[in-house]
Amino acid sequence: MRVAIFGTGYVGLVTGTCLAEVGHDVVCVDIDQAKVDGLERGIIPIYEPGLEPLVKANHAAGRLVFTTDASQAIEHGEVIFIAVGTPPDEDGSADLQYVLAVARTIGTHLQRPAVVVNKSTVPVGTADKVQAAISDVLAARTQQIEFDVVSNPEFLKEGDAVADCMRPDRIVIGARNAQAAATLRRLYAPFNRNRDRVVEMDVRSAELTKYAANAMLATKISFMNEIANIAERVGADIEQVRQGIGSDPRIGWHFIYPGAGYGGSCFPKDVQALARTAAQYGHQPKLLDAVEAVNAAQKGHLFELVQRHYDRGEDEGIRGKTFAVWGLAFKPNTDDMREAPSRRVLAQLWEGGATVRVYDPEAMDEARRIFGERDDLTFCDSAFDALQGADALVVVTEWKQFRSPDFTRMREALGDAVVFDGRNLYEPAEIEAAGLAYYGIGRGRSVHAA
Repeated sequence: MRVAIFGTGYVGLVTGTCLAEVGHDVVCVDIDQAKVDGLERGIIPIYEPGLEPLVKANHAAGRLVFTTDASQAIEHGEVIFIAVGTPPDEDGSADLQYVLAVARTIGTHLQRPAVVVNKSTVPVGTADKVQAAISDVLAARTQQIEFDVVSNPEFLKEGDAVADCMRPDRIVIGARNAQAAATLRRLYAPFNRNRDRVVEMDVRSAELTKYAANAMLATKISFMNEIANIAERVGADIEQVRQGIGSDPRIGWHFIYPGAGYGGSCFPKDVQALARTAAQYGHQPKLLDAVEAVNAAQKGHLFELVQRHYDRGEDEGIRGKTFAVWGLAFKPNTDDMREAPSRRVLAQLWEGGATVRVYDPEAMDEARRIFGERDDLTFCDSAFDALQGADALVVVTEWKQFRSPDFTRMREALGDAVVFDGRNLYEPAEIEAAGLAYYGIGRGRSVHAA
């Protein structure tokens, strides 16, 4: 099938590449000429495992084309995806200006029937707005061209997006008529061979499904962080609690790891956007508000542990101290630092008068873009390079390469011999046996020492 995709960001590029990989002819359009030029040369604007070779192979085969020419893309596509950003507006609601701009562009250049697919994460009712925007432009052109607007939300996990796209758990299709749904079924048939993954529903239910899914996962994270904070105060070990509740099949093992709070491009803005949508319809979303509040507080908890340790001394706390920070991305296997807990931790360390030495396997360039060059920030070439001259270590992202360090070497490198583990990567007994003070999330034996 002939596919056009507006937006070459995380969702658009992964979706377009995977559709090309299974044989569809895909044209990806973006307004950023530099990004398009880079993609034509094989330069991938995001880090996503497995994506680069697929982009290069399908571009070389002619199944994946990049352009800034919207009319070319619309002329090509019998299915037209809208996959542009929906950043938070000032009140936390989703900003639809880019989605509706694409809709008007489609209305301007549409010459024959097509199915328009909302792939961006959008609030309930957006399909109606896209339908109206396209219809208004067609009416101004005095054109009567049939088109359908379908909601087809993405469920891609950053760091595993290619696998999620090629082997989806479910394919949600919200359509007003059977013919449009059948077109999407035909498009996704290569991903749907061994069992039927398609879940058909009405358009508004599909729009709400995406937000509900992310809000549910965010709720599990905030709940576990709340329980971890309670465990810390009562002297319980959250890791043992996690194993106790995870073995209940009604709860399960996924998303019950406590930590430094969730970040990224999806959970923070989607929880906020769903809460604002509920408020607009006259409902106070108390649970969603609490999930958001717990997460905001949790991002400051690592620094609370730092303060708890250094306030025992007689000096000025962390002023003049140097901290090694392992991990900057909001999760492993991505370079995405949007809403990352590391950003809060670094800001608090700097405000307290400390300097930092940072390392992340993929997010160093993004960190340089965000923070620039400053005297209290050193970018390091490896995890152990970051420890050189540092007084303490703060672990923020659970990259696999951080999971089994040499604790003896770590003890020798750190001036104050203390580790603040924001992802509970280490066993307290093992790390303390190596002579390091240890603070975890809901595990910190050092909290109860002395």
